[in-house]
Amino acid sequence: MILHHIFAQKAAYQSLMRFLLLFFVGLVWIVSNPGVSQELGFGPAPLSSAQGRKVILRGLDKVTASTSDFEILIGQEVSFGSLTIKASYCRKRPPEETPEVYAFLSIADRKTDGSGNQIEATQIFNGWMFASSPALNPLEHAVYDVWVLDCK
Repeated sequence: MILHHIFAQKAAYQSLMRFLLLFFVGLVWIVSNPGVSQELGFGPAPLSSAQGRKVILRGLDKVTASTSDFEILIGQEVSFGSLTIKASYCRKRPPEETPEVYAFLSIADRKTDGSGNQIEATQIFNGWMFASSPALNPLEHAVYDVWVLDCK
């Protein structure tokens, strides 16, 4: 009777081990196949919005307390005061999701040598800016502030 009980426990243990092995092999297969994992609700979701073609920014001149709104086509540059701003990417989430607009910007400060001749510009910002949190990754400049408004 005891021997029969031991064999039954061993068979149950082996069945459990086979089940776990097959379960983990199946899980690894699902995760390693992106199409299957997205179909089943695993893995990263596809992007729900398209990349924008232009970014809308607002600039503040702290000396004159004046603001300017300007649009930059992706890949283009625009001047704002002594700054040169280049937009590399922008995206805006659709209205059914949490609203967010973000853009990747490169900003350089053009300097002069004192007699009006321009010398090499210094890159002062290169990174992401978020419309909902302008203080998260701000441009730090003594005269100018720039932040993202929209992406179209």
